[in-house]
Amino acid sequence: MAANMPVDMELKKAFKELQQQMIETSQKLKMSDIQIENLKRTIHHSKLTESEVSTMPEDTRMYMGVGRMFLLTDIYYIYSGL
Repeated sequence: MAANMPVDMELKKAFKELQQQMIETSQKLKMSDIQIENLKRTIHHSKLTESEVSTMPEDTRMYMGVGRMFLLTDIYYIYSGL
């Protein structure tokens, strides 16, 4: 029975290491999923903005939010920010 002890300890150590790797990998996977969802929302928002701006005449002056203020810009500057 004493001969099995070192093997059992090695197995426990290997199991703990694999468990730790699994936890780290699942956390990284969750973070990646969150980033993907945020990017999808950003893309959707940009497409909606582009479709609304494209219906306006080219000489339309628009306001763009910058921090806590709005800047009067032309439509081309709005497109460059999308």
